[in-house]
Amino acid sequence: MRKFEGFQRGIDLGGWFSQCPHTAEHYDSFITAADLETVAGWGLDHVRLPIDYELLETAEGKPIPEGYARLHRIVDRCKALGLNVIIDLHKTAGYSFDMGEAEDGFFGSAPLQQRFYALWEEIARQFGQESDRVAFELLNEVTDRDYSDRWNAISRECVRRVRVCAPDTYILIGGYWNNAINAMPDLPMPYDDRIVYNFHFYEPLLFTHQGALWVAGDMPADFRIGYPGTAEEYTQKQQEMNVIVMNIFKESGAEHADARMFDGLFAKAAALAEARGTSLYCGEYGVIQFASNADTLRWYTDIHAAFEKYGIGRAAWTYRGMHFGLTDAGRAAIRDELIALL
Repeated sequence: MRKFEGFQRGIDLGGWFSQCPHTAEHYDSFITAADLETVAGWGLDHVRLPIDYELLETAEGKPIPEGYARLHRIVDRCKALGLNVIIDLHKTAGYSFDMGEAEDGFFGSAPLQQRFYALWEEIARQFGQESDRVAFELLNEVTDRDYSDRWNAISRECVRRVRVCAPDTYILIGGYWNNAINAMPDLPMPYDDRIVYNFHFYEPLLFTHQGALWVAGDMPADFRIGYPGTAEEYTQKQQEMNVIVMNIFKESGAEHADARMFDGLFAKAAALAEARGTSLYCGEYGVIQFASNADTLRWYTDIHAAFEKYGIGRAAWTYRGMHFGLTDAGRAAIRDELIALL
């Protein structure tokens, strides 16, 4: 499997232009030039930059010049620091992976899809000449499996339109179940040789999202579970709390939540990418702040080994805040060790 060169070791800048207050005050303060220098100092080669459509267009769909100017300044600053950039459209008009944001209708609305295409056409016009430094991620985390065929058709049309102004830019495409690794076989064959298969990995989710109140079901805020563990242990807890998430063990046949789980799943994904002539990229992975430092370090050690074995590019979630921040106080004791594993 060929590597996604220039995008092997990265960090997400979540919460800066997505899942955030869309105000100049927030944009100017949440991440600063000093933070980008810190990331470059870690020896990483790129950042993944999640953005909501509100950064670049009005409620009526009109471009916001200052939003594009801001994005250009960030890309230029990253270039100066030797960092490549993935522009990730985290939310588009009519769709958000977060059901709490009440953004829906996109997959059944031709006007909303046209707006999505127009947004990407403008991004391509502005950044298509930066193909050596900038990659595009069309949409973050399609949720429902029922959207699969429609999403495949939408992504194909979007790629066609983007290619007019960005013929050489790498374009990342992920599948349903929130970019689940198990959804990758249902992605279409790559449209050209600059398409990258994208997945997110937070398995076992009961560990990486323990105590997360936004997880569907009845997980209490004080729920805790360790890592590693067995499939039986995680499945039993999931059933007891009626947590509605993909059962990675049922889907994959894995019997343990440990290094063997990562290796088995990544081996299958790498074989698929090899057969289809594309690369793999993991746009998000990480552990919530409520997990113990010792277990968190063990999880990062195991996923890092699998990433390295199969040559999978990745970006850890996330630099600051969002319950997963590597620079937050709760990770200070293991921060240097975690950074070495990115």
